[in-house]
Amino acid sequence: MPLENFNDLAAFAIVARERSFTRAAAKIGVSQSALSQTIKGLEERLGLRLLTRTTRSVAPTEAGERLLRTVAPRFEEIKTEIAALSTLREKPAGTVRITAGEHPAVSVLQPALRRFLPDYPDINVEIIVDYGLTDIVAEGFDAGVRLGEQVAKDMVAVRIGPQMRMAVVGSPSYFERHPPPRTPQELTAHNCINTRLPTYGGLFPWGLEKNGREVKLRGDGQLVFNSLSLRLHSALDGLGVAYMPEDHVLPHVSAGRLVRVLEDWCPRFPGYHLYYPSRRHSSPALALVAEFLRYRGG
Repeated sequence: MPLENFNDLAAFAIVARERSFTRAAAKIGVSQSALSQTIKGLEERLGLRLLTRTTRSVAPTEAGERLLRTVAPRFEEIKTEIAALSTLREKPAGTVRITAGEHPAVSVLQPALRRFLPDYPDINVEIIVDYGLTDIVAEGFDAGVRLGEQVAKDMVAVRIGPQMRMAVVGSPSYFERHPPPRTPQELTAHNCINTRLPTYGGLFPWGLEKNGREVKLRGDGQLVFNSLSLRLHSALDGLGVAYMPEDHVLPHVSAGRLVRVLEDWCPRFPGYHLYYPSRRHSSPALALVAEFLRYRGG
């Protein structure tokens, strides 16, 4: 069954309230003759005379009065509901799904959301920790987090963290048994705690650089994880040398629980970015989250 077009009913309600085609036409923004034709078409469709017209006035008939009493309040309800919907634009709501690696989830997203979410109770954030270079569109995510150098050129990217630096660390007890390495090559004699990520297929390479000389190292070791926390705890337990984000290990270095080596081989590189396909299709909730996460440091 086709849906009815209720524009003529809305027009009738205005004419009946105004008691004038001239005033009603001005209010709607149409010509008086066009409005008269609309009302005539409605009366023909219903098979009833709704308005009594004279040269000086317009008044509803009995059928018109009844229709006005029943229809006009419904249009007011619709207008009220539409106005209420506009508050969704002013107060973003909904779920924002983000895919990110463990480190940015722990070091950037969680601390920011701790400050953000209490002020926006209608926004929900779902974070899925994934080390692969996920296709956020195909997998139904609103956004993802990657290092700046990994973000595709056709994505909108928002920087959400400072430059990063890695650190090579081991426990004091480990270095009592194994002399600390002075060059990247000496790491081959150490028990390296490695990472296996789906993106790389094999072991994640340790990227070291000094004076323009780059070394990509995959050392041998007894332990391989895909977890940041397990690598850290294994290093603290003296089970080997780990290659870790600097911010994650500095508190342990300061407390003497870990010893840092090869610091001069660990340069800074671009930090994390939140990325999503297009501003035209981003929800108000995502836009608000992205703006809150935006890094404003140097």
